[in-house]
Amino acid sequence: MKSSIMQVSKLIGTATLAVTLPLTAFASMAQAQQVPTPYSVIVNSASDGAVRPDDELTLREAIEVVNGTLPLTELSTAEQARVTPAASPAISFSLANDTTIALVEPLPAIMTPGTLIDGASQPGYGAISTTDTMVTPVPTPVVAITPATEAEVLRGLTITADEVTVRGLSLYGFSARHRSTETTPPADILITHLSPPVDAGLPDPPGWRTLRPDEDSDAPVGVVIEDNWLGISPSGQMPPEEQLSALGVFVFNGLDTVIQRNRIEFHEGSGIITGAQALGMAVTENTMRANGVAGIPDAIRLDGNIDGSEIYGNLVCGTDGSGVFMFKPQGSARIYNNDIRYNGRRFRRAAVYLMGNGHEVTDNVIQHQPGPGVAIASYPRSEGNVIRNNTFAALNGLSVDLGHNDNSGIQDFQRKDGPNPPRNSSLRRRDTANGSVNAPEFDDYVFSVSGGQATLTGVADPGTAIDIYTVVDRQGYYGALNGYVTTVSADETGSFSVDVDAPDGTLLSAIATDEIYGTSEPSAIAAVGTLGDGPTSPAMPSCEIAQDPPPPEPEPELPTDPVILRIPRNIHFALDKSDITSEAAAIMDEIVAFLQEYSFITVELQGHTDPRASDAYNQALGERRALAARNYLLQQGIAPERMRIRSFGETQRVSTGTGRIDYARDRRTEFIFTDTRGLDIIYENLEIDLQIEP
Repeated sequence: MKSSIMQVSKLIGTATLAVTLPLTAFASMAQAQQVPTPYSVIVNSASDGAVRPDDELTLREAIEVVNGTLPLTELSTAEQARVTPAASPAISFSLANDTTIALVEPLPAIMTPGTLIDGASQPGYGAISTTDTMVTPVPTPVVAITPATEAEVLRGLTITADEVTVRGLSLYGFSARHRSTETTPPADILITHLSPPVDAGLPDPPGWRTLRPDEDSDAPVGVVIEDNWLGISPSGQMPPEEQLSALGVFVFNGLDTVIQRNRIEFHEGSGIITGAQALGMAVTENTMRANGVAGIPDAIRLDGNIDGSEIYGNLVCGTDGSGVFMFKPQGSARIYNNDIRYNGRRFRRAAVYLMGNGHEVTDNVIQHQPGPGVAIASYPRSEGNVIRNNTFAALNGLSVDLGHNDNSGIQDFQRKDGPNPPRNSSLRRRDTANGSVNAPEFDDYVFSVSGGQATLTGVADPGTAIDIYTVVDRQGYYGALNGYVTTVSADETGSFSVDVDAPDGTLLSAIATDEIYGTSEPSAIAAVGTLGDGPTSPAMPSCEIAQDPPPPEPEPELPTDPVILRIPRNIHFALDKSDITSEAAAIMDEIVAFLQEYSFITVELQGHTDPRASDAYNQALGERRALAARNYLLQQGIAPERMRIRSFGETQRVSTGTGRIDYARDRRTEFIFTDTRGLDIIYENLEIDLQIEP
């Protein structure tokens, strides 16, 4: 049974009594009442290992003291001096010299309600602040928690109690090795009602299978994760591949969890993921970059019961898949006021992918996505999802894409399927997501303009609210809904008419929102005065947050004489390998220098193989090779948003021969640069790193 802090104080007496009683008396009272005594514990050692009395108090010992599982009598006198009674349990830090806690095995779960683990207490915290890409600047942590060399530690912190707060720490490197049986979830921080074993197979500890409780009382309530650096060390650099965390914060079973003002980067899978339930979760003001680099590719993945959850005020950038991805969730969530840009670095997916009913996606900036802006699944049936007042730009797809039941392939579920045909019968409500709400149809492609004003007319589903937007990045009949203009309601016959202020040449589109079924796909483009291509979003390879709208980029000054650069085009790999050799690394260092000098250049990394395997195997191998090259560039500080991943497998060989040298040339990653702005690039097909098989 859980006890609140108030209940604990009633059992052990008032705060005044707590101060006057000796520690031994406090311990005796706690044992008699079976309630952990609230202690403030100061960690003064970065070492880890067996609990024993000495002059150093470790984090492991501090957690056990706070949990009430390590009696004070088993501490040395020097250690007891660092434990004092408190109104609420807390763990602070006063580490000298080494401030990296290298865990040799998992830490005990935090089981005492109200515990504060405060990395901000370490001397030197907050002296340096990183602001360039932060939604809210997060001070650089001093205390880092990571697995020891060669140690497999799945989780940094496991939280099973109410109102626990984790603040001001760096956690990274928590993952699981591949094995014949599955493991339970690896993560920097896991929130659940019961500390899981390592192996997911039987036999289970008592209660572990009870992960979907009938009563919410089993789940930790009010856990707060704030001001941490997750997935990265205090250096701010991408860790080596063997030190990447699998997942960031895993809310497997929690109520009213708050994840705020964290820097969450470089995870193999999602930076934030939910499991059985995450009711009432708030995710706000986090800076999330370069997540999903090897596993689940989405920055925020929402599974289970997420009813009442809100995601707002975050920067989500440079992720390998979607910014936010839902998979068969229960309940509804709100996604608003986020900056979601430059995602889909490895998979062409929607920036926001919805399943389920009643979600709201409003007031977000969604741009530079190699897929649609917001996509909604047709199966499981998803209705009542509202997508309004967002700013879209530079999409490879529709701003809002409702999945159609006829398109049920894997890629359709990831990136959806483009414009749907009009619903021509009320019996066809199940054909697409959101009850097949019809997109508005303008009466004409071009409307006359007089005095900077035009009257738009058209039809939509009766009673729907029609939002009018200006359009950028025209692609045929469609474009990105970039700027909200006005809203008009369709009458009982479905007709609408609205006056808009728009200069000649403005491109417009519209979406319709039904109170029951949700928002439609965009209408085809209409023009005011003159039908042209309209404005195009500038290439802007950056995750930096602009407090004010950035000024338009000046046209680059082209040199009088063309600048001719000789750049390596490729690196090579050994048979069935994706490791970067020292020879290949030397080539890539030249590419790093080039990208550092010309910050406006973006690069596509294309993975290739020789033909000696199945198509599927070679496709995966080509992706691993492109990923290896991308990760090398990330570790050298090249921003994730400047790079895209593609795999061609065996489909684009460089020769038709079957000799060892021919195959060695095929096994490569190629680098394709874009936005050269007057630079004349001569690609060099280098072969100094050929890996010829015996």
